[in-house]
This record gives sequence, C-alpha cells and structure tokens, in this order.
Amino acid sequence: MNTVAFLGIGAMGSRLAHNLLNAGYNLRVWNRTTQRCIPLVEKGAILAPSPKEAAQTANIVIAMVSDDLASRKVWLDRETGAIHGLKSNSVAIEYSTLTPGWCRELATKINEQGSEFIDAPVIGSLPQAETCQLIHLVGGEKKIVATVSTLLEVNSISIHHIGELGAGMTMKLAVNALFGTQVVALSEILGLLQKAGLSTESSVNLLNQIPTTSPALKGIGLLIAARNHQPLFPLNLVEKDFSYVEQLARSLKVEIPTIKKIMEIYQQAQKAGYGNQNVSGVARLYLGNN
Repeated sequence: MNTVAFLGIGAMGSRLAHNLLNAGYNLRVWNRTTQRCIPLVEKGAILAPSPKEAAQTANIVIAMVSDDLASRKVWLDRETGAIHGLKSNSVAIEYSTLTPGWCRELATKINEQGSEFIDAPVIGSLPQAETCQLIHLVGGEKKIVATVSTLLEVNSISIHHIGELGAGMTMKLAVNALFGTQVVALSEILGLLQKAGLSTESSVNLLNQIPTTSPALKGIGLLIAARNHQPLFPLNLVEKDFSYVEQLARSLKVEIPTIKKIMEIYQQAQKAGYGNQNVSGVARLYLGNN
C-alpha cells in the first residue's frame, strides 16, 4: 500500500507529506490553495485538482484539515469529495482533530463505499512533525490499523490504539483540553507574579526547575518569557478543540465547568486579536501586549 493521497497541505500536513515522500511513498497531494503543494510537487508528488481525483489511484487517503466543516467538504462534497474516488479496499485516515461523532458518521459512509476508515490524530506540533516525533492516537479496528502501521510509523515515535472508531479523537480532545488548561493556569500565575514585582523570565526559570511543571508547560513558559508567539499551535484551533470537548460533554451529559471557563478565556483572547498566534499568546491577557 505505497500510493498515498494527502489532502490538506497546511503547516502540519506539508511536513507529514514531505516525510512520506522521503520514506519512498508515491504521493498524490491536494490543497484548497494549490500553491502550497508546489514544494511537494518539485520533490516528486503528483498534484491532484480535487480530493476525488487524488483518491482515485491511492491505496491510502489521508486528510489533515482544520475542523469538521472542512473535513466534511473534503470527503463528501458532491462534485469533488474524496469519497467518490475511493478505490475498493482502500483505507481512509483522518489526521485532523475533529469530533468523535463526525468521525463515526464519516466512517459509516466510507464503509458503505467498500473502504475502511480509522481516526488517527497526532500529538505534537511543527518541530515534532519535522523530526518524525509525533504520537498517533488511533481509533478503529485493530486489523485495519495493522495494515497502515508502517505508514503511521513514518511520522511518529509511538502509536497508541485507543479503541473503537472515534476513540482516537476523544483522547486527542482530552489531551488538548488538559494542555490548554495548563497554559491558561500558567499565564494567570505569571501575571500574578508580575504584579507582585517578579520578572516573568525569572519566574519561568524557577518553575521549570520544579516537578509541578509538566514538560510541555516548560516549553510554553519559555515561549511566554521570550514573548515568542509564532503559531506552532494556533490559539484559534485551541479554542475550536475546547468547543469540541464541550460538545462531546454535552452529548454525554457530563458537567465540565472548568473546561467551559477555560474555553471562554481562549474566546476572550481571540476577541483581543490573538487568534492567529500560538497558544502561548493567551498569556498576553495577563502580561500585557508585549
């Protein structure tokens, strides 16, 4: 299964697609903005004019887009949707961070076409994508996961089969909510310490030396101290993921007051104009606009 269609050549998708090319896969690529595909085409990928045509000759079709709406259009658009080009017995994979409900709905439609589906969102950002150090969280049948494990391994240091369809997405949303909550908590604390007369740099240096600070939060602290908010994990996508967690909790009739409050803080940061900055940009609500 060495012919792959990759749909969505954004910041993350472009890096993962490059890695697949370097690993020897035959690659068909599509993106809403064609220009983003050019570097891949120059390395040997074939540009497809639509998701449908990208899928027609592929054994594996991967999508990595921003949200449920974009995923729905990429897969199901009446004229150009990838589902209309899927070969029998091919495997469709969603790398995007989406709602579990949508993944299960999409899986049903793809199965009806005679193809298989797994959800396999990734943990990590641009540096991990560039160095093939991502973590895959996978939902779907084990036997299907096994058929594409070699491909998943190209971009990852570990693959965790979480459970049935949608389970990978459920865990990914939980991971992102936990991470996003930590970032807001750190931002509030740094704002408090700043008001108390302690510098952000010295505070981060100390916090990063004690065990209460998680490895991921250590990196965020350094970015906040350096006032570096280049979009590794854009804040507007963080807020989207929190909204998906809230939607999931509502469907399960589970109360999540902390998550809802954190989501409101990210929404506030978006309204302040920080939506296209890194998740660390939420700290600007507490530390000023520097």
